[in-house]
Amino acid sequence: MTTEKKVSFVSLGCPKALVDSEHIVTELVDSGYEVVAGDVSADVVVINTCGFIDSAKAESYDAIEGALEAHQEVIVTGCMGADAADLKRRYPELKHVSGPAEVAPVMQAVGAMVGHFEPMPSPALSPALSGEARVRLTPQHYAYLKISEGCNHDCSFCIIPHMRGPLRSRGIDDVLAEAELLVEDGAREIMVIAQDLSAYGVDLRYAAKRWNGADIPTRLNHLCEHLGGLDAWVRLHYVYPYPSVDGLIPLMADGKILPYLDIPLQHASPSILKAMRRPAAAEKTLERIARWRELCPDIAIRSTFIVGFPGETEDDVGALLDFLEAAQLERVGCFTYSSVDGAPANALSGHVDERDKLDRQEAVYELQAGISAQKLTRRVGQTLRVLVDEPGIARTMFDAPEIDGVVHLDDTAAPVGEFAWVRVERHDDHDLYGSVVGDNLNLL
Repeated sequence: MTTEKKVSFVSLGCPKALVDSEHIVTELVDSGYEVVAGDVSADVVVINTCGFIDSAKAESYDAIEGALEAHQEVIVTGCMGADAADLKRRYPELKHVSGPAEVAPVMQAVGAMVGHFEPMPSPALSPALSGEARVRLTPQHYAYLKISEGCNHDCSFCIIPHMRGPLRSRGIDDVLAEAELLVEDGAREIMVIAQDLSAYGVDLRYAAKRWNGADIPTRLNHLCEHLGGLDAWVRLHYVYPYPSVDGLIPLMADGKILPYLDIPLQHASPSILKAMRRPAAAEKTLERIARWRELCPDIAIRSTFIVGFPGETEDDVGALLDFLEAAQLERVGCFTYSSVDGAPANALSGHVDERDKLDRQEAVYELQAGISAQKLTRRVGQTLRVLVDEPGIARTMFDAPEIDGVVHLDDTAAPVGEFAWVRVERHDDHDLYGSVVGDNLNLL
């Protein structure tokens, strides 16, 4: 088959959306299309949108409008596509709109526009179980592994269940097959992602799947234990602080998976957590974190919080700051509350002034900067294994790409995409600085 037209691709949003983009690009490439990134000379552009908060929607609108102004035929998919009627009212020129994680409709739309379309393989067998590696949009040395789609929670500020539907877990055999393919394809780090990793398998009633001659339950603990046998770092993102997480900590202490947890706690005030419809009380979370650190002293805990939620008072902010002081988390992200169309929280009273939101966000970051710097002090003088992301920049096992700190290297010749050993010499509020003292296998 010869390609008559290029297909431009724009991927926006979170890592879960990035995995969706990778699946679409894989099918485009396998069908013989030439896929380019953000090329306005392409006749057709596929835009995988994000619609979670206003700033993300604005970015998606900008991408759509830019493509239309370039007189491209525009295909919109992703989270904003869940409300196709609204998008088509806003942009009647759109050729196609579909929701998140919908590969086949995008392929059919591209085929109709470009004039060539080779049908995808039967969906009865996933690409992973078929032994096919997907095209990746991340650097070659790390990859995201999405183990479920959707969410069963009803947080008042979130419309993910509306956009992506209820929880739908992948079988553990399918996930493990993909993980092996990713490592064979050069991934040195696997980041396991889902809207809620803790719920993995509950919709399947934890059904056992056959893998390497054994029946393995579709549960997060079992998945992590088997992922720990791969020759790669394994990092967990988006874990609810349920008791089931306790079973993961020994795997971290034993070095099977990285001692890193990304737990979106969102707040610490009981009244705000209740209004958010979030699980877990702050006191229980502090107790659980203390137990985790007893079992795995090196564990790094990352969390995100929202300030300025409707009804939030200065006392609520104080409760959050007190929690951060007590929890001593390694990494913290803080966002100001943003109304999301369709979210129940919009109807709550007591919306907070934007200036106050920013002041509260600054207070969180000011406190956390001191905690982070203090945490990094203990790394000075240590020799740590790092993964080199780009010349002169690496990460320790305690830091995820793009969201956490980095290690600034004295040697820009350390091979990108490989492990190295670094002696830490100093730090600032968020990053480390050090000298390369060995490669992946040897210390000099």
